[in-house]
Amino acid sequence: MTTKGPSRKQVIVLMSGKNNNNFMKNFAIHVANINKHLRNAKSEILVDYIHSDPLRISIITNKVSL
Repeated sequence: MTTKGPSRKQVIVLMSGKNNNNFMKNFAIHVANINKHLRNAKSEILVDYIHSDPLRISIITNKVSL
């Protein structure tokens, strides 16, 4: 099977461990805010969930973002 364009549905944001912890404390609020702004921009892309690693967060979307 071949695909055209990017095949990843995630955005990786690098950040320090302290900022990562602070961000993940309120991740549900961040997902809601990101989706609200994406809807206002009439985007078909929405955030499904956020995954945390020690030095980064991965934002998983419902579609491939460019």
